[in-house]
Amino acid sequence: MSRYRGPKVRISRRLGTLPGLTKKKSNKLNRPGQHGKGQDDNTKKTTEYGVRLEEKQKLKFNYGLTESQLYQYIKEARRRKGVTGLVLLQLLEMRLDTICFTLGFASSIANARQLVNHGHILVNNKVVNIPSLKCRINDIIGIKSKLNIQNLVKKNLKNNQTAELPRHLKFDSSNLEAIILDYCDRNDVTLQIDELLVIEYYSRR
Repeated sequence: MSRYRGPKVRISRRLGTLPGLTKKKSNKLNRPGQHGKGQDDNTKKTTEYGVRLEEKQKLKFNYGLTESQLYQYIKEARRRKGVTGLVLLQLLEMRLDTICFTLGFASSIANARQLVNHGHILVNNKVVNIPSLKCRINDIIGIKSKLNIQNLVKKNLKNNQTAELPRHLKFDSSNLEAIILDYCDRNDVTLQIDELLVIEYYSRR
């Protein structure tokens, strides 16, 4: 299954706020589709499978993953020591495109992926064009020394960077460089999700 390229606001209406997908908000309050019109939440029946599926979809759309990519991350999280749900989120947050988004280099993970694909991002002073690169602790993330790219990133930083970065990242605004200090903490993940339900969704595979 290929990566989703359809309407993003429609997805956020169905699944809730997905900061990595889009910051746009719809004026419509109901979920999309004929089943979302004028339905009372008390009369709507949601199965346990449906709840788990929606949590999985949140993760998939927020980080811009295909189904096979997400399943590979699930398998890797199971192999590693620690709480599987937290390990899964840490793996996703250590992707290069996610880190660029978290730093404010782009307005969405999709835009951050485009920056990486076009060779505008440096990792340890080397050009990297693989958005899914697993960054490591003490890696230095920088911007290529092209004036137009640096101006673009500075503009994005002004519009997108939050007042306080997560504790696992340290950013030097003068050099447009960041260093990864540690794996992210659960409280630093901005996506509202119950990762345990995602693990349960894949438990029979």
